[in-house]
Amino acid sequence: MPGNWFERLFLHRGMLWLLFAVNFLGTIYGYIWYGNQLVYTAEHYPAWLLPFVPDSPTASLFFTAALLLLLYPPKGLKGTLIRELIEALAVVTSVKYGIWAVAMIFAGGFQGDVIGWKDWMLVASHLGMAIEALIYARFFTLRRMLPVALLWTLANDMVDYSQGVFPWLPNELDDDLNEVQYFTIGLTLVSTAAAWLVTGKQRKHAYPARLRRR
Repeated sequence: MPGNWFERLFLHRGMLWLLFAVNFLGTIYGYIWYGNQLVYTAEHYPAWLLPFVPDSPTASLFFTAALLLLLYPPKGLKGTLIRELIEALAVVTSVKYGIWAVAMIFAGGFQGDVIGWKDWMLVASHLGMAIEALIYARFFTLRRMLPVALLWTLANDMVDYSQGVFPWLPNELDDDLNEVQYFTIGLTLVSTAAAWLVTGKQRKHAYPARLRRR
């Protein structure tokens, strides 16, 4: 068993399964939320751009998979590398898009957009994405794959803003697209740095053996 209350709470299998269920359902809802933009993209853009549209649900999908791999750690070098890559993508993208969505909602509101109950729901859920990713980063072994996660997320940024498939913004931000793009790329770098710093405090191979014994 973990040696302190923090690890006992967040590495408890009941907590892991609860968060897995919440994130799994949230991921499905997120893809449904992007439904209109996915349809629009399919009708007006090349099909290969579709995976780049639903940024937040894909981040949530990575984190959901990372939780499952905490519950059932893979064996062997190949399985370990896949797990580390998923964990790195989960933390970087969840922190990034969690903060990004909240920032865009409040930026739109500052310029006159009406912030309704759905927006507040998105604020709560996206803040939750960022917070849980930072909590679980200390239990992940992801540093080796952080450069890959950084490159993937930067590539996603480039595709989003060069091809015009970034998440739909409040109308009030239409004239601030360059600033949004710079903020988005900067947030990718900040999120990667945060993942690096948080995982620097983890103990080597802290979680797999403990979870396997349960």
